[in-house]
Amino acid sequence: MKKCDYCGKEISYMEQYCDESCQKNALKYYEMQEKYTKIFSIINSVCVFAIPVGLFIFSFRNDVGFSLMSFALAILGITVMILPFPVENMISSMKIKKAIKITRIIGAVLLLLGIVLIVIDFLIFLK
Repeated sequence: MKKCDYCGKEISYMEQYCDESCQKNALKYYEMQEKYTKIFSIINSVCVFAIPVGLFIFSFRNDVGFSLMSFALAILGITVMILPFPVENMISSMKIKKAIKITRIIGAVLLLLGIVLIVIDFLIFLK
């Protein structure tokens, strides 16, 4: 059986979505993705680049490098939670609804890790 492109419920081969709400939610997701992909890509690129740069700077100046890495992780987590754009392979295998949920969980983990590192940064390096 074929599955709904949004929620993953089984549907007939003639349909793409199981009902109108799934179709509206899928269209809303695709519109949001089209509208905010450039912003997401820029923020994602800057943060992903800042993490290894922070690790490199950490070897010379502990306080600056650790702070850069921590804030980049937190910002990346916030961005992924607000703009959950999973990759196409994830959408095709899990469908949109589940892929968004997993992407937001990954964003929450990144945010939590960033916050923990920021707290450690304040406790250790600001003494």
